[in-house]
Amino acid sequence: GNDWKFNVEDLHPKMLSRLYKRFDTFDLDSDEKMEMDEILYWPDRMRQLVNATDEQVEKMREAVRTFFFHKGVEPVDGLKREDWVEANRVFAEAERERERRGEPSLIAMLSNAYYDVLDDDGDGTVDVDELKTMMKAFDVPQEAAYTFFEKADTDNSGALERPELVHLFRKFW
Repeated sequence: GNDWKFNVEDLHPKMLSRLYKRFDTFDLDSDEKMEMDEILYWPDRMRQLVNATDEQVEKMREAVRTFFFHKGVEPVDGLKREDWVEANRVFAEAERERERRGEPSLIAMLSNAYYDVLDDDGDGTVDVDELKTMMKAFDVPQEAAYTFFEKADTDNSGALERPELVHLFRKFW
């Protein structure tokens, strides 16, 4: 029931630039191919930055595996840089279709796995310092945490609840 078609001409040049920059972040060996072992570096990096349990790290790793598989990263062959933009657009459309059908969101699954680790003090929320940890894990300047936090904290409570972090991940992806 969906007649959506991908057309690279429909994307703004800034969006293309951002998508390629994001790809380059994940392509750790700069071979223009994103491989699953490169992606799984990020949950391991979170382990280094927070006091994550083995169970939490494995939950993150599984969420990352599932998420990026659905973005087109094959377990053996990976995903070529030239296919990344289309893969992202197809994923976004598939995510909208999942939402329309009432199916679980893969973005929420990934966000929730990180949320459980970021909520370092166990209070059920993520504060700006905890969000800075995620920024550090992804090599994003920590100053960006304030901007991300301000945009994500839609109820102005001073802390991010789970749905707010999911919304932030949805905007990011």
